[in-house]
Amino acid sequence: MAKKSPHPRKARVTKLFVLDTNVLMHDPSSLFRFQEHDIYLPIGTLEELDDHKKGLSDVARNARQASRFLDDIVSNVSGRNAADIAAGIALPARAGEQPAGRLFLQTEAINGELPATLAAGKTDNQILSVVRHLQKREPQRHVILVSKDINMRIKARALGLAAEDYFNDKVLEDTDLLYTGVRRLPEDFWDTHGRDMESWKKDGHTYYRVRGPLVSQLQLNEFVYDESGERPLYALVKDKQGRAAVLETLRDYSHAKNSVWGVTARNREQNFALNLLMNPQVDFVTLLGQAGTGKTLLTLAAGLTQVLDDKRYSEIIVTRVTVPLGEDIGFLPGTEEEKMQPWMGALEDNLDVLNTSDESGGEWGRAATRDLVRSRIRIKSLNFMRGRTFINKWLIIDEAQNLTPKQMKTLVTRAGPGTKVVCLGNIAQIDTPYLTEGSSGLTYVVDRMRDWAHSGHVTLARGERSRLADHAAETL
Repeated sequence: MAKKSPHPRKARVTKLFVLDTNVLMHDPSSLFRFQEHDIYLPIGTLEELDDHKKGLSDVARNARQASRFLDDIVSNVSGRNAADIAAGIALPARAGEQPAGRLFLQTEAINGELPATLAAGKTDNQILSVVRHLQKREPQRHVILVSKDINMRIKARALGLAAEDYFNDKVLEDTDLLYTGVRRLPEDFWDTHGRDMESWKKDGHTYYRVRGPLVSQLQLNEFVYDESGERPLYALVKDKQGRAAVLETLRDYSHAKNSVWGVTARNREQNFALNLLMNPQVDFVTLLGQAGTGKTLLTLAAGLTQVLDDKRYSEIIVTRVTVPLGEDIGFLPGTEEEKMQPWMGALEDNLDVLNTSDESGGEWGRAATRDLVRSRIRIKSLNFMRGRTFINKWLIIDEAQNLTPKQMKTLVTRAGPGTKVVCLGNIAQIDTPYLTEGSSGLTYVVDRMRDWAHSGHVTLARGERSRLADHAAETL
């Protein structure tokens, strides 16, 4: 008989995560995202989940979905009695992943002896009481409260309890790593790649085939530039195969002869953005940037040109999340478009700029153009998008940073044949509770849709409103 090792391997102790209600209402699938660790659901979490299940909001839908997941898990218990549930229910493991942990539901009265200043009847405090009780009952395990509520985490840490945010919904930990869509070529690019570079002309563009270590870092439809030489290079990564990439030179939209509905690019990134917006081969465009960088103006100008002049699309559809900046002013009267009108101030401002840029027809000409433009723009509410299909439309999703990844998927999948989707936003201005720069739907699509041949992204860095706005953005 073989001898036992004098130093047997120590079994790994799994963690015990106590979930707050807002985690399940934010991501119902969070029940399956804690790998081999165990999950504990206090009775207060289940009560709050039940209180929020009614309604048509995303929170209510997520609460109902979380309840359905829990019902499926509990229904698979063999004995279906309290003893089997108290012993922990094995969570289903996802394909290709290590075995999942167990789910524990609170089946006993728990008093964790919280300070008297914390109201005993408040659900948050009851959950904190459960965490403290579990910490004392199982000192060998790491018991952690998971909550999206900042104040809940602060209270937990003040009581000496471990608390964390829910991170599985975050696309990126650091938004500084977010794909910008723009890359400056290294200074030695021409010395390194110029000797064996092929070049040719086609349809007014010059193409370069480059090889070397830089190719592995490039993404399809990424913009590259070199401004160090006498003739600067601005190009798009058109194709990638193995260790070779094809660069396509851009159309110069900063020149008046290439103006789009009277608008010309004022900086490098705006020129890149117009090349994406005017490219019929690109079906999905995301533009990020702070206020005043020209996102809406460029998108509207490109849309009007391709709807009214080129007849490439039948009309422009604009939608956005209706999150108020200050106090809500209550219900709004009128039709769907009339209700959405107060949220479309940016659209109106930019239409005024585009209408005044044409002086050729005089006042009567501008009035006729304004009426024609209005007839081709439809304003739609996000609430009525489910089940729709847009065919041959120019779809603008404004303020997209306030969308969750699920809402973003719902909108982008509305696109039918011939439709182009343009997402605009600034991830530094998120107004939706529980959404962060790393978990926003806009961050999600920028990261997931890059390196696809029919999508493109540009981060606009320079404001073009006025010297006052630029100075205020830097100093205030």
